[in-house]
This record gives sequence, C-alpha cells and structure tokens, in this order.
Amino acid sequence: MERVIQHIVSIGYRRIMVMAVGIVILGLGISLFKLSALGNDPSSAMVMAIGDHIGVDFARTLLAANCIWFLAELKWGRHYIGLGTVVNWFGVGSISMVFTNLINRTGFVPENLPQRLAVTAAALLVLSLAASMYQTADVGIAPYDSLSLMLRDRLPVKYFWCRIFTDVICVALCLMFGGLVGLGTVICSLGLGPFIHFFDRHVSEKLVG
Repeated sequence: MERVIQHIVSIGYRRIMVMAVGIVILGLGISLFKLSALGNDPSSAMVMAIGDHIGVDFARTLLAANCIWFLAELKWGRHYIGLGTVVNWFGVGSISMVFTNLINRTGFVPENLPQRLAVTAAALLVLSLAASMYQTADVGIAPYDSLSLMLRDRLPVKYFWCRIFTDVICVALCLMFGGLVGLGTVICSLGLGPFIHFFDRHVSEKLVG
C-alpha cells in the first residue's frame, strides 16, 4: 500500500484528476454515440456487438476484452501501463452504462437524421475532449489504445496506419457479430484526431500545467 501511495504522489494529483475526469467524460461520449444510433467508435462498437451476441452487458464485455488486450500490453508494452490503464480498464464500461441509464430515464430519443447527426457531433466533441485529457495526463494507456502504440514501436509504420489497422479489425469483428457500423463510426474514426489535437493545445495541456 505504501508503494501505491508513493506512486500516486510521484505522478501528481493534478494529472490524476485530469485523467479521472477524462475517463468519466469518455463514458459519456460512448453513451452519446450509442444514443445517436449511427454507430460508435470502432472498439466500443465491436464490444457492444459481441456483448449483444452473447447476452452480456457492455461493461462486463468490455472488462473481458480489456483483460485480453492487457495480456498483450503486459508482454510488449509494460512502459505504457500505469494508474490510467487500470482506471480505464475497470471504469469506462460501468461509467458508460450509468450515463446510458440516465439518458434513457430522460426519455429523449433522436427521431430523425438531423437530431441523430447533432447527437453524433456532440458525442465526437465529448469523446475527443475525454481522450485528450486522459492521454495528456500521461499516467497510463488503456489496454486497447496500447495495441496501436506497440505496433508502431515494432514496425516501420506510422502510428496513424497502426491505429487504422486495429480499428479496421474491430469494425470487421463488429460486422461479424451483427453489430452496427454506420456514419458515426466513420466520423469517429476520421474526426477524433484533429479534435483531440485541438483540445490538447487549448484545454488539456493547460489543465495538466
């Protein structure tokens, strides 16, 4: 326990808070993408499809998927493991389900394409801010996100293409299990990068200080 406390102190409470808030917002972003019914980000879409296929909720399916991805991170990317890895691993799925339940209680359901596009746009901004905060805090990379980083470290290929590869695998598995791949998935894949960069410069780097 003493070592854990020392590790937390060495990281800095400010970075930990930015990471934690980012992961909470990440859960909201996933829920908004699901609400839009236009498709989620590739990894979440795959997890939802597998969960629906086997009759297991999103949180538990994501937890199981993270266990598998973490084995690869433990083997080839230990330097990417940190407090943020664990919080993301065990927190995102449950947080997303809490937000989904809260949204369902409001009774709001986007009924036409303009409303769905508006929800998708909001989800993109929320998810981009969340990813920016969580990554800028630099206290550990989520098991799935580490996959593309480990590929980049070992192959003469840019990170962009490594990320595209892992996302394409997720999309293929999502379709295989009868999941939804739609406009939201495409928007998420293409739009996250520029918006994350924007939030890095204007929000997250200032919060980390």
